[in-house]
Order: sequence, then C-alpha cells, then structure tokens
Amino acid sequence: MKPETLVEAAGLHRRFDVSAPWLNRVIERRPRQILNAVDGVDFRIARGETLALVGESGCGKSTVAKLVTGLIRPTEGSIAFMGDRRRIQMIFQDPYASLNPRWRVADIVAEPIRTLDRARPTPEVARRVDELLETVGLSPRDGRKFPHEFSGGQRQRISIARALAGEPEFLVCDEPTSALDVSVQAQILNLMKRLQKEFGLTYLFISHDLSVVRHMADVIAVMYLGRIVEMAPKAALFEAPSHPYTRLLLDTIPDLTAPRRDRAPMAGEVPSPIDPPKGCAFQPRCPIAEARCTRERPEPTPRPGGGVVRCFART
Repeated sequence: MKPETLVEAAGLHRRFDVSAPWLNRVIERRPRQILNAVDGVDFRIARGETLALVGESGCGKSTVAKLVTGLIRPTEGSIAFMGDRRRIQMIFQDPYASLNPRWRVADIVAEPIRTLDRARPTPEVARRVDELLETVGLSPRDGRKFPHEFSGGQRQRISIARALAGEPEFLVCDEPTSALDVSVQAQILNLMKRLQKEFGLTYLFISHDLSVVRHMADVIAVMYLGRIVEMAPKAALFEAPSHPYTRLLLDTIPDLTAPRRDRAPMAGEVPSPIDPPKGCAFQPRCPIAEARCTRERPEPTPRPGGGVVRCFART
C-alpha cells in the first residue's frame, strides 16, 4: 500500500529581482537581473517520513524551506499540504538568533500555544510548557531562564520545544545541527528521531552534511543550482549514486576504513544563479560532461533502485 502523501511540490520556481535601481540601469544601460533560486522542483513527502534536501551552500535549499512554510510565495508552481496549515512548524539553523533574547524560555515555548489557542487558561499553558521542556530533555526550572544562559545544544532543544508547542504534523528543519559541536549534533539528531516516532512527525530535513542525512532521511533529494538532480530512497542513493554530483558529494564523507584514500576534488565553483550555464547546470564542473550537456537540460528519468535522476549519461 502506497504511503499517504502529506506534502507535495509541483513545478516549484522562485525568482528574485536583484536588479540595480531603475535610474542606475537607465544611466549605465544595464539590464534587469533575475536570480533563479528555485528552478522547477518537484517532490512528495509521505506522512511520517523524512525527505532530506542536500547540496552546497547557495543551491536553493533554504529557499525551498521558506516556500514550503509559506514565508515566501512561489513565482510558479504549487505546494499542496494535505493537513492543517497551522500545523507546520520550522526549526532554524542558528538556535540563538531564532530565540528572543529578552524573553524567558517559558514565554518563548508558550507563544505558539497562546497564538493558536487564545482561550486556553494560563495554568494549563504553564503545565504544557513544563511537559514540553521535559520532552526535549530540559527541566521545568529552565523555563525561568533566558536563552543566553544555555549552551548551543540546549538552545536548539528549546527551539524544538517551541516547535512542538504548535502540535505540528510537519516540521521543516533548516540545517538544525550545523551550528553545533559534533557530539551535540548526535544528541539533537537522536532526539529528533525519537520525537518523530513518538508524535508521528513528518520532516523536511535540509543539510549539506551527508553523514547527518544518512542518519535522518528516508528519501534524499540532491539539489544543485535550484534543481533536484537526483532523488532516491536513502539506501539506493548511498549504495549506487547515479548523478556525478551525488557521487562527488558522497566522496567528501570521511571513511574510517580508508582514511588516506584518494579523493578527486570537486572542480570549480557553483555558477551564479543569475546567469546559469546553458544546458545542464552541472556541466562546467562535471567530469563526464559531453557536447549534449552544453545544449540541453536533462529531464528526470527513472534510476536503478527507485527514484529519478537528471543526467544524460544515466539515460
């Protein structure tokens, strides 16, 4: 039986006008400049599962997160959420910047409850805040403190408690562990896995770290310059990556069994999304690019083991 879809994106585009002011363009005879942050993204997330979106900085991952949560609107395409839109929450990358430094932790965690259920009595809200703090491994006494009194990992636990306060079905996690030490990362990831199982949560998990993604994801979508170049179940992608960009990303993961293995460095830099390459966006850096890659954009094709890949060499 096919799992129930909770979130589905179809033909998602987001363009930003980054042109100079009109008068400057007229005087300097410069055209308008349009940045293609998200360029035709399609995905579906089944209820209770985790879709991980991975790629280098600047590939459009965080823009997708903002589109899914409704913080910005798509230029084209659609996002369907088969649930209550109020039950979408987000966990941000920097646990300190996302918490109000002037508020006590109890007020931070209570804010979603008071916003979504204004009729709930204050004592009941306080009890719920205490429960949430205990759920994420903190003490109810911590509610009287301010964010600056906590470590980075503890602040991220507060962020998770605040997200849970809205009783979410779906959580968008934008690099939730990248600002933390490695040992603390493991604690937060294990907490998120436990909460997913306990509350039946669905995750869109955004990261540039494939070792983190390997621990969290059910399905992985590899993003490059605004497009998903490969998407597959986790096991299939790690065992047999089809896209050359995916293989290069996987080669960056440290291997304890072969710490001195030769690894080919990824050539060049990510092209500008204002003036992307013709044809396949990855072709200027691709070790197996051919003439066709400079003229045509590959469309999604089925890959071995399930999923899709955009690569002429794999068709």
